[in-house]
Amino acid sequence: MTVLGIHVSEPGLAVYSGSVIDVLERIGVSEQATRSIVSRMARRGRLHRIRSGRRSFLQPTEVLRAAMLDGKRRIWDVTAVNRTWDGTWTLVGFSLPDSWSRQRHDLRSRLIWAGFGMLHPGLWVAPGPVDVETLIAGLDLADYVVVTHGRAAPPTEAADLVRRGFDLSGLAADYKSFMERWPEDGALPGDSVMTRELLLHCDWLQLIRRDPHLPAELLPADWPAIEADRLFLRHATRYASVAEQEAARTLEIIRTA
Repeated sequence: MTVLGIHVSEPGLAVYSGSVIDVLERIGVSEQATRSIVSRMARRGRLHRIRSGRRSFLQPTEVLRAAMLDGKRRIWDVTAVNRTWDGTWTLVGFSLPDSWSRQRHDLRSRLIWAGFGMLHPGLWVAPGPVDVETLIAGLDLADYVVVTHGRAAPPTEAADLVRRGFDLSGLAADYKSFMERWPEDGALPGDSVMTRELLLHCDWLQLIRRDPHLPAELLPADWPAIEADRLFLRHATRYASVAEQEAARTLEIIRTA
């Protein structure tokens, strides 16, 4: 998804599957693993396979493109902490049949991406108003989900919701690990600018997928996400133009429409 998000997010573009395999092999992902992931994404409506001669090209579907655009928004437009919180919370409750493991996984993944934390099994909370109807669109779970908005009330404090629903110490440790892996100066991952950019974006996206973007007033004053965000942006800006030139030589991309 990160390869596609950086290089093939424009509508009408498709990339040769073999060149994607080559790039991912350079960062330690085997051909077999890549083919398996591509097949899974195609079955789940994330990728179109397009034939051009004897070659297979991969094109993001509208569903995947929307997810990639949201990822770009989270990277470039959303600040490290929420400084505009209005004091409200969105709560989502759900109860799904035991056999619906895939639906439960998809719902939880979307909730985490939208900044929800789990208070109890089947009860999730996020700061501020969240458009849950749009969030769960396409999952056919409206009859199984209850959504409410409100404020914490005694004996519960806003800090209690953060403590119960979110692993702040674990997230802080992850941000510190990111800064250690991507120092301002010194050895960095990747054998070229393009692979370095790919690894940087992968690492950062994994972090912000888990970051609920909690209100600043509920976070420690030295919250490490602030400096990690600045560090990511400095690296990403530094790599962008050279990585794009390298990708043009490495990835075979065609226009289908």
